[in-house]
Amino acid sequence: SSQNLSEEFAEAARQLKKEAPRIQFGKIDVTHQHDLRKEFNIQAFPTVKFFVNGSREDPIDCKGVRKASTFITWVKRRTGPCTVLINSTDQAEAIIKADDLAVIGFFRELHNDSVEVFCETARDVPEMPFGMTASEDVCAKYSIQRNSLVVFKKGKPVHNEVLEDGSQNKLGLTRLIKTFTLDLVTEYNIETSVKIFDVPVENHILLFTPTNSETFNEIYENYQSAASEFRGKILFVLVDTDESRNGRIFEYFRIRDVDVPAVRILNLTSDARYKMPADEVTVENVREFCQSYLNGKAKQHLSSEKIPQDWDKMPVKVLVGENFNSIIF
Repeated sequence: SSQNLSEEFAEAARQLKKEAPRIQFGKIDVTHQHDLRKEFNIQAFPTVKFFVNGSREDPIDCKGVRKASTFITWVKRRTGPCTVLINSTDQAEAIIKADDLAVIGFFRELHNDSVEVFCETARDVPEMPFGMTASEDVCAKYSIQRNSLVVFKKGKPVHNEVLEDGSQNKLGLTRLIKTFTLDLVTEYNIETSVKIFDVPVENHILLFTPTNSETFNEIYENYQSAASEFRGKILFVLVDTDESRNGRIFEYFRIRDVDVPAVRILNLTSDARYKMPADEVTVENVREFCQSYLNGKAKQHLSSEKIPQDWDKMPVKVLVGENFNSIIF
């Protein structure tokens, strides 16, 4: 909530006042400041913007940051070094074990395009510690090929992304790394919904199924197996159809009891929805559905109500999805 964020924002301001007095925090109630709302094109609330060197032009958006500690990291990485330089294996161990998650860049030299992309990504992912190294000892200890970004979870490497070919852009890496703050398949509920929308992946795939059914384990394993291939591109979500509090999400997708298990893809930006053509939730079917969606070949799913029997009786005809095209066009 705005109230919560406001408190965390104030806490960050208090802590940074001692460390970095040059950085000022302020808040604006745009309900009374229409000109400012218009000037900075404020669409959603709360919005946090960072103004650099006294300029009103092109402030930097600070998105998805909700905790005081993350605000502080975000600001520090914008105004100073964005990663820790690792020179020894002890130092590497300390960073990797200090938190649940850590991201380390292993490089041949510390001045090239890959390092630049790595540092830009670190600025946008303040939720976790970033370190980089060109030390032969450190690279040898973890047997990692140079110019790689490695995500460590609970002290173990869980993902290795080669930065060599320059094909990775900052946005792609940011999306990929932020997905590690969620499970590979995240169950939708009140607590996780905020986290799901904080991760900047715009394609979501949803599996609707009762979690207490006899076939659930098999279906879930298949769904999860496909998930690892699309990490960072499509976010995998599970919706328990027996949970009454999930009602609104079923209405939105028009999922009825007879339909489960069902798989849908939603694009958050365009609000377009897609239905998996196959009925069975196998690894192959889910994989094929995701791939055809990413290739732009999936057919959009336009939910429709049944055509009412008396749709044609009155001067104003009743149109639904199923008869719209045939009558209008």
